[in-house]
Amino acid sequence: MAPIAKKSGAKKGPKVTKKFIINASQPASDKIFDVSAFEKFLNERIKVDGRVGNLGETIKISQQGEGKIEIIAHNELSGRYLKYLTKKFLKKMQLRDWLRVVSTSRGVYELKFFNVVNDEGEEDED
Repeated sequence: MAPIAKKSGAKKGPKVTKKFIINASQPASDKIFDVSAFEKFLNERIKVDGRVGNLGETIKISQQGEGKIEIIAHNELSGRYLKYLTKKFLKKMQLRDWLRVVSTSRGVYELKFFNVVNDEGEEDED
């Protein structure tokens, strides 16, 4: 039987840096979405190593221009998790019925209004 070799120390892979942008400029310009409150919500709710409020130096959240939030993560953070938190914030602010979260490109999420079509002209013909 071959001896079992013990591994010395944990191997660390290359440092992963991911950049995400959440673009809420369209609803922010209509004054229905508060970007600073959303930034505060993300700071309070993002989990690192299973703990809330444990961002430290690994995740940076900053506001970029009018209605854009940039998240830079130096560890594993999925875009789906950010989409989930965005939907949770919209539900909390009762905006989920009017806004949706759409991925426009890799690492970029945008808040868009639902397309609402009024068919009032067709109803008057009866």
